[in-house]
Amino acid sequence: MLPVAILAGGLAKRLRPITETIPKALVEVAGRPFIEWQLDYLHQQGVRHVVLCLGYLGEQIEELIEDGRRFGLRVDYSHDGDRLLGTGGALRKALPMLGDAFFVFYGDSYLPIGFVDVEACFRAQGQPALMTVLKNGDRWDRSNVLFNEGRLIEYNKHAPSEEMAYIDYGLGVLSDDVLLGYPEGQAFDLAEVYHRLSLDGRLAGYEVFERFYEIGSHEGLKETEEYLIRGIEK
Repeated sequence: MLPVAILAGGLAKRLRPITETIPKALVEVAGRPFIEWQLDYLHQQGVRHVVLCLGYLGEQIEELIEDGRRFGLRVDYSHDGDRLLGTGGALRKALPMLGDAFFVFYGDSYLPIGFVDVEACFRAQGQPALMTVLKNGDRWDRSNVLFNEGRLIEYNKHAPSEEMAYIDYGLGVLSDDVLLGYPEGQAFDLAEVYHRLSLDGRLAGYEVFERFYEIGSHEGLKETEEYLIRGIEK
């Protein structure tokens, strides 16, 4: 199974005051820091190597998780340093730990999806990157993906068109070479990388049919907690 990069370096302003003294990954959800839910779930999926890309208050996450052994994982850490590098810059810095291809998702996401199937699709498609997409109809956020008959035609986070009915589900697969052209230490957004890849016809798409959960907002935090509690009670 490919390694997983988790982007957990943001300032989490929408969750304040909760995140004034702790990073978003350590927000308590259903009785546990959220990162623990994520790591347990990744182990269940068959993942064995995780790289946490950290920024704001990231040392607190490293102190809690340590080497990841208690989750059945090997966990490594890549810190942004003196200034935040953005989602793309953080991944670029972490490349030496990730190998030639890896999963990536966000530190505030919980994604009910089969990682094995996504990796198989990535390898079968033969493209340097893959994005999972969900038919959204502006339900959770503004739709930003044009996806038709199994083909991802365009992803555009910043200027989505009216014909876009899908949204980035939150789990991607990247080859290292799509980031190697960016200088290390430069801040940039992963969304821009995906946008360029889609326009070049180099971004594969994998359709997902179950919604995602996230703790990026107070409403999302409540919904995610309810979802995880239902899982515990089953």
